[in-house]
Amino acid sequence: MNFKRANTKVSLLEDYYNHFDEDGRLDTRHGQVEFITAVKYIEQELNDDKNKTILDIGAGTGKYSYSFDKKGYKVTAVELVPHNIEVFKSKNSNVNIYQGNALNLDMLKDDSFDVTLLFGPMYHLLKNEDKIKALEEAKRVTKPNGKIFVSYYMNDYSIITYGFIKGTIKSAIEEGRIDEKFHVVSKEDDLYSMVRIEDIDSFNEAVGLKRISIISQNGASDYIRTSINKLSKEEFDLYIQYHLSICERKDLLGASSHVLDIVSK
Repeated sequence: MNFKRANTKVSLLEDYYNHFDEDGRLDTRHGQVEFITAVKYIEQELNDDKNKTILDIGAGTGKYSYSFDKKGYKVTAVELVPHNIEVFKSKNSNVNIYQGNALNLDMLKDDSFDVTLLFGPMYHLLKNEDKIKALEEAKRVTKPNGKIFVSYYMNDYSIITYGFIKGTIKSAIEEGRIDEKFHVVSKEDDLYSMVRIEDIDSFNEAVGLKRISIISQNGASDYIRTSINKLSKEEFDLYIQYHLSICERKDLLGASSHVLDIVSK
């Protein structure tokens, strides 16, 4: 059900992202839904105030960092994988980038950023205590009135797509990778970790974070990506309007592939 390699976690991530085109993913039609949605809500918080500072934790190759840098914001980025950092630096942006881990942001001072993005790391941190630690670090470096945008990879999207559509549901249950409540169980050789809304709620409670809003970042787009890719520009624009009109509906959150949780101290 998950990507598996017999290797260490750091080399797992490095091996994966050495071959994965993250910018290309976000440039696809279904990827654009995710990107456009996140940017809309981040821009609402920034309110065109170029004095506000942004931290991008797990910045990948810099899709979000570079976008806000071009708009005139001061952006700092942290990324673990050297290959991603090389691609990031080739974009010749003004972003100050550090190699580092979401679990330890010692290079950054307390209460430094107005907006903190924590997108990729929560997909790959397998243990709940590590997810909580990443949230604690994001909270520490964010200003008292700042906002933290946290993206999660959702459990039931994985169950539906990898379990039932791809036909691995029985073997995954037999191998103990899905429990009796159909929650994906992360193993040491997994690359991804999936959660449900109640899991996210428990992380926020443990760290003392207050939810501002929670959004279905992708909606149905990952399920119907083939159809979305066939839409005309006018039709795709209408789909974006539709998605943004329903993305905060509570009854649609859990089935999205990604959820965006917006929280504050």
